[in-house]
Amino acid sequence: MNTCRICSHPIKTVFQANILHKYDISYFKCENCGFIQTEEPFWLAEAYTTSINITDTGLIQRNVYCAKLTSSIIKAFFRVNATYVDMAGGYGLFVRIMRDKGFNFLWNDLYTENIFARGFDFHSTQNKTIELITAFEAFEHFQNPLQELESMYVISRNIFFSTLLIPTDIPDKNWWYYAFEHGQHISFYSKQTLNYLAEKFNMYLYSNNKDFHLLTEKKLPHALCNLLFNYFKVVQYTCFNSKHVLSDSKFLKQVKI
Repeated sequence: MNTCRICSHPIKTVFQANILHKYDISYFKCENCGFIQTEEPFWLAEAYTTSINITDTGLIQRNVYCAKLTSSIIKAFFRVNATYVDMAGGYGLFVRIMRDKGFNFLWNDLYTENIFARGFDFHSTQNKTIELITAFEAFEHFQNPLQELESMYVISRNIFFSTLLIPTDIPDKNWWYYAFEHGQHISFYSKQTLNYLAEKFNMYLYSNNKDFHLLTEKKLPHALCNLLFNYFKVVQYTCFNSKHVLSDSKFLKQVKI
């Protein structure tokens, strides 16, 4: 493998790391689109022994926060009474919350059991018009991100998703988002990468330049997008930042991951 999974340009090795406390693997960067990827991920079957990894201690608060932000995004820019799909929906908690808020959300996940939103599954064969797709903390798991995005694009031309952007040119190995301990994160995006994807699919990109991003066919007011993103960042910090919360680092030491 010597080409980028996003733009097919040549890539260069940037470092090696040990994942799953077992395999030494290489990480590569594309100078054309800024994408960082692992070598061909032969370890995924082992990494996904359980689809929701034990280190995901923020699952509940993330779903609550994403529901608040998504509700506002929909009310500001999309049809409230339309049909929506949450891709890589996990246990269905986000879909359940959104349905409780009155939004017609459907669930889709190829690898996880739908526990909280049973009966509201979405299948690509269904003849439904989908206003918006959500995909939270999924893009970093994609083995073939371009192919995954193409499949979403067929369903809807509006995609609201989260993935933490590369904070520096090449983050050092202490960057927690590499997630060496569970081996499920294999694709890492820069703002440059997202701009490339937006141009490729002829979509507009709106992003808080950190973790939440909207690819859409709609031309939206940047000021309002920024206001929504930044307001809910304050809400997230206020609601979830507490000295009493058991941090991931302490948790990992306790369970000896």
